[in-house]
Amino acid sequence: MPGIRFGVLGPVAAWRGTAPAELGSGKCLRVLGVLLLHANQRVDREQIIEGAWGGKPPRSAVNLVQKYVGEVRRSLDLDDGSLQTVGAGYLLRVAPDQLDSAQFAGRLARARETRSDGDLTAARQHLAEAMTLWRGPAFSGIDTPAATTERARLDEYRFGALEDLAELDLLRGEHALAIPELSRLTDEHPYRERARELLMIALYRSGRQGDALAVFHDIQRLLAEELGANPGPGLQRVHGQILHADPALDLLTAPGEQRPIAQLPADIPDFTGRAGPLGELLDLLADRRVVVVAGAPGTGKSALAVRALHQARDAFPDGQLYLDLAGTCTVPRDPAMMLAELLRALGVTDAVMPPGLHERAALYRSRLAGRRMLVLLDDAAGAQQVRPLLPPSGGCAVVVTSRQRLADLAGAEHVELDVLSTEDARSLLARIAGAERVEREPEAADAIVRLCGRLPLAIRITGAKLAGRRAWTLQVLRDRLEDESRRLCELRVGDLDVRANFDLSLRLLPEEAVRAFRLLGLLGAETLPAWVIGPLLGHPATDDVLDALVDAYLVRLVTTDRAGQPRYRLHDLLRAYASEGAQDCYPVEERRAAVERVLSAWLALAEQARALFYPSLFRPTPGRSPRWTPDYTVVDPIAWFDAERGTLLRAMELAAAWGLDEVAWELAIAAVPYYDHRSLYQDWNRSHQIALDAAVVAGNTHGEAALLQGLGQVHIYLDEMAEARHDLHRCAQLYQAIGDRRGEGLALASLGTVHRVRGELDAALAVDKEALAHLAAAGHRQAEAQIRTAIGIIGFEQGVADAGRWIEDGLRIARHLGDRHRQAVILRTLSRYHLGIGDTPAALRDLTEALTIFNEISDKRCGAYTDQRLGVIYAELGDRSRADSALQRAAHVFRANGDRSNEAACWQQLGELESELGDPAAARRHLGLAVELWRAVGLPERADCAQAALDAADGDVRRVPAAPVHPAVRRR
Repeated sequence: MPGIRFGVLGPVAAWRGTAPAELGSGKCLRVLGVLLLHANQRVDREQIIEGAWGGKPPRSAVNLVQKYVGEVRRSLDLDDGSLQTVGAGYLLRVAPDQLDSAQFAGRLARARETRSDGDLTAARQHLAEAMTLWRGPAFSGIDTPAATTERARLDEYRFGALEDLAELDLLRGEHALAIPELSRLTDEHPYRERARELLMIALYRSGRQGDALAVFHDIQRLLAEELGANPGPGLQRVHGQILHADPALDLLTAPGEQRPIAQLPADIPDFTGRAGPLGELLDLLADRRVVVVAGAPGTGKSALAVRALHQARDAFPDGQLYLDLAGTCTVPRDPAMMLAELLRALGVTDAVMPPGLHERAALYRSRLAGRRMLVLLDDAAGAQQVRPLLPPSGGCAVVVTSRQRLADLAGAEHVELDVLSTEDARSLLARIAGAERVEREPEAADAIVRLCGRLPLAIRITGAKLAGRRAWTLQVLRDRLEDESRRLCELRVGDLDVRANFDLSLRLLPEEAVRAFRLLGLLGAETLPAWVIGPLLGHPATDDVLDALVDAYLVRLVTTDRAGQPRYRLHDLLRAYASEGAQDCYPVEERRAAVERVLSAWLALAEQARALFYPSLFRPTPGRSPRWTPDYTVVDPIAWFDAERGTLLRAMELAAAWGLDEVAWELAIAAVPYYDHRSLYQDWNRSHQIALDAAVVAGNTHGEAALLQGLGQVHIYLDEMAEARHDLHRCAQLYQAIGDRRGEGLALASLGTVHRVRGELDAALAVDKEALAHLAAAGHRQAEAQIRTAIGIIGFEQGVADAGRWIEDGLRIARHLGDRHRQAVILRTLSRYHLGIGDTPAALRDLTEALTIFNEISDKRCGAYTDQRLGVIYAELGDRSRADSALQRAAHVFRANGDRSNEAACWQQLGELESELGDPAAARRHLGLAVELWRAVGLPERADCAQAALDAADGDVRRVPAAPVHPAVRRR
């Protein structure tokens, strides 16, 4: 769009050359204003609608947006490359020299540069030219929150520029010229203390001492009455200087004035992102605070500090001091030597330099008293190194960067850095490697950012590599980074090296913490509980080890899980670095032993949690002690398994990788009650496949059989009967081969379930009776009770007269064993038999007794299944009150446990009953819930059935037959 310029420093406008461009209606100007507010960024259609119409858009707003964008494009002769349609939004590309706000920022930057070079006249000229760009309030007429924020930001720069103009006039001895503008500025913005400081100096130098003091008393009164506050240290300092006729006020205008100290390192031109931390740091600098910028290696602490100090330096006219404290070197720098360096910069010669640390620190504080300076102390080893280097409070601000938390640095504020956001990380890569290359290969760019863990140093290295290898595609670098074993080698260019950067952090740690860090790298990318440090090291670890890693930002505290455990994580690159260090420093036997101790601890805890699910079924094996006893006890098994869900799968993979097949299959089996409870069939299947592969490779027949048993069960739940039959048949063969009649009996019992579900009742009965013989011979009375119950149900379905006796025999065995959980389960099965023979009262008695037992043993989940069956029977009887009570109780338990399928079934049953009994409002509410839940769990047939019932409730009230029950629900 040649010749087009845009204006936002006032009403939104556009010019072609020097002539205003005609844009038609006011709505077109508003649309253009929103596009300019987000120049070079995609703007959603909703943002444009908000900017054009506020909170009351017309119904045709979407079409009108397209119309007004088209008018903007035609009026300004914009091609598709300048004003693009991107999805449901638009993107206006604007070069810096086309937008007055960008020109304003550029002239401010040039003014700062020329002032730093000592050319005050050129600096003033740049500022004056910048001010001519303003035509009124920025983005006038655009009233969105984003426009209000941008307007405030630009206004702050404008006011600062006006103050800079006045300060330059004072530096050039033209104090009379500064008085009118400063007077107007303080009248319009009475709380701007810097403007009042400058006005007081200008008046004092013009021989108007009384007026200068009146300015101070005016702001003193205003602050006290309006805010209950006192003038800031700068105002109080100037007030005191005027009262004492301090010659320093006159020295500022001396023709041969010595330039202020300016030791700051150069700003980084491609600094990207960090808007939140940068804003926080600038606010603290404005308050003259001591700020520690802390974070992990490679997060860009020094870059952030330098950027903030460059932006804040105009408020500190006496200059900037900089020291590299070398905190990550083998021997950090001596504070006494660094104080000598600072004092020399402040004009103290070696001839009069005090000899000791305390004397130098006292002289340093005296030299800085009353001055407004910035101090950057880079790469601090600890608070003890920093304390002597702090100036007196008041006029100076200090930024300390460190890889350590300096919690013992009294009065300091902390700004902690993490990795970049995904958007900022991608932007940094684009600025270094080239925006066109990143736009050309967006997927590869995103992968590079991910593989760098969004760590600024790593992204800077990859960007520099790409910039120096123009023939490379981004995919080439992505492929090289994908190999984790070589990733750290790739993250090195010139003197930038991620591995070397990480090495510096390890130098600061005690050896025990270094060993713990390296071994942590072996455990993978999951979040880890604090107790793993003990088994990793092979002895009960104190909190000091983990605290040292956290304080060094090598391990990050992520969250506290539902089980009350703090959970920690290593950044992906730090994990790769730690694992590499473990392999280099420790023999394979030591690494294997450490991993095995941690896995054994997880197994011990998983078995604890399993025992809490079913205390009567799972008891500690006599004579067996865990390979490692963790320094943690499971209290809430569901909360613990929820927290460890991903970690346990990773632990099984780790066990398989290290050839620890026994631990792998025992972990998988221990998690089954939790997977069953949460209906996590994919996790169940995945865990067993991982462990099964390891068991087969190791020739572990017992483990293979146990895992096939579990896989057969989950296949039954998923209605995968062919797969279940295959796995269970193989399982029975393996148990038979090793002479385990108990295991063979359990496998045959599950195989009987497959036959029964497939309608093969004769085969089911034959297999179940064979299973009964094995279980009875093995003395497994609990399983015998259950298989007798199953035989009874099969007999009932075949019409066998004595079917009920089999179930009652099973119940009698469970009672004899004192297994209350098994009693309740069989009672629930017995209710099906009684209901089938038409004895509804007996069925209700069975279920009521079962529910009482489940409540007494605090098994809410099985109690909910029982309540669900009670609710169905009461619904069939038309007893709304009891059905409502039972189904609602069950639904709330299912919801709390994340069992959405059974919750949906409860709401559907209740809604159908309410529809049948003539309560359409309640029916709609509960059937609507059922529809949502069935769709959420991916069961469209059930959702359609509930929707049909919902439609009936909205129209003619009629009973809609329920769809077939989901297999996972049917077999409870």
